[in-house]
Amino acid sequence: MSMDTIAKSWLLTQPQAKDSIRLFCFPYAGGGASIYRGWAQAFPSDVGVYPVQLPGRENRIAERAYSDMRTLVEELAKVIDPYLDRPFLFFGHSMGTRIAFELARTVRSKWGRLPLGLIVSGGRAPHFPEPKPIYHLPDDEFIAALRRFSGTPEAILQSKELMELFMPLLRGDFTLDETYVYGEEPPLDCPIAAYCGTEDQEATQEEMEAWASHTSAGFTLEMVNGGHFFLTTNKEVLLQSVTKMIGQYRSAVAGKGER
Repeated sequence: MSMDTIAKSWLLTQPQAKDSIRLFCFPYAGGGASIYRGWAQAFPSDVGVYPVQLPGRENRIAERAYSDMRTLVEELAKVIDPYLDRPFLFFGHSMGTRIAFELARTVRSKWGRLPLGLIVSGGRAPHFPEPKPIYHLPDDEFIAALRRFSGTPEAILQSKELMELFMPLLRGDFTLDETYVYGEEPPLDCPIAAYCGTEDQEATQEEMEAWASHTSAGFTLEMVNGGHFFLTTNKEVLLQSVTKMIGQYRSAVAGKGER
């Protein structure tokens, strides 16, 4: 199977030759690429937005979800390597912040490349382990614990048939996220921009501020009204800020090209 064929399952749209910047987006646990629907319309047409579709969800629901971070990131690095020939950014929410962070470190170690910036949303700094893991709980307790996050609709949680369908994905994602172990490496030499929900109990302001220690190139934190899923409940405010940030990167890239 060619890399182009493999990439089509991971990236719902193929990167374009006209892209001046590429933004790769990673989901929260249990989420799919559709959570970034409409994002491409928020940016100029030469900014390519590529939500990453992990196995086990949506159009890949028949595939086994990854449950080990290192294995996933190694595969992701191979998939996106051909598309890192343009300036690029990584964005992740919750579980996606750790995927984006580890992918940035892997791309650095394998090929000496770095994103223009790492954008992290609703995910505590990677050196903080999960304080209340649920991945190992029996099914009934696991389902009850999912309500803490408000990310899985109640109609799904109450449906035995739907939970049988979604349980492998949720188990896989929470295992991937909660068994992740941070390893010491030098800070990234690219800026990190963090977004924190004002009422988020899963990634507090203090836990988000701690991302500053993982960059040697500048850190910003912006508070967004909402809980853990401000990514969807306050999407417009978040997108306005990300759009402004990408505009600054775009201008810097254009400036370098003119020299």
